[in-house]
Amino acid sequence: MNNNVRLAEILTAVRNKTPLVHAITNYVTINDCANVLLSYGASPAMCESCDEVYDFARLASSLYINLGTLTKEQEQSVILAAESAKEHGIPVVLDPVACGAIPRKLEVIGRIHELGRIDVIKGNIGEIKFLAGLDSATRGVDSLDTGDGALEACRLVASKYGCVVAATGSEDYITDGTRSAVIKNGTELFTKITGAGCMTGALCAGAAGASEDRFLSTVSAILTMNVAGEEAAKKAAFPGSFRMNFIDSIYALDEGKLLKEGDVEWI
Repeated sequence: MNNNVRLAEILTAVRNKTPLVHAITNYVTINDCANVLLSYGASPAMCESCDEVYDFARLASSLYINLGTLTKEQEQSVILAAESAKEHGIPVVLDPVACGAIPRKLEVIGRIHELGRIDVIKGNIGEIKFLAGLDSATRGVDSLDTGDGALEACRLVASKYGCVVAATGSEDYITDGTRSAVIKNGTELFTKITGAGCMTGALCAGAAGASEDRFLSTVSAILTMNVAGEEAAKKAAFPGSFRMNFIDSIYALDEGKLLKEGDVEWI
């Protein structure tokens, strides 16, 4: 079975298994993440109280940690949830939002890695380059970086944290340190709405909850995001209608469409 077919089958696996995704995410895009997970076929739970997360994480199929608007309570919660995920064998997807702009976030990532577990890191190219110790260009939560050196940065971060790493941009780079892929689908309209990166991370968590192959599940989730985005862009030329059509396109996507439209280079 070739890899493209396996990517499509992961989409179906999400819908058959309806993985419970425990999401501790930022307040700007929490509703977007919940809705995209529902349209994908997963079941989102935005549980972040530090009194509840340890017990709840063990019930989940996967844990999604997004550091976008990291409050003090969220800081405690993500570490407790990651500890529970480690103890109970729950995969963790980390979105290191603005880690290059706010030093505290790198400290939190270090504690999550030390005390809990990280199975997938999904960030923009600037964030991944920063985690790799390379020069990066960012503006707040946005990357100003091109794809130059992105795959090498992913490999360095994969080695450092022992996990799958994805760097998103005009092209998306994913590696587990051994296997690598470049996704060439996508649309410029993702840069005109808030939350595209957060929704991508949420989908990675949904796929991780339905497949044990974290590399292929991450590639499948990001490909799903991009193919659905391209489909939505055909129906909407402006950001507002694009956002609405995007959720519909995620819901309508199937294996055949993913196989036909997906443009993945395996390295």
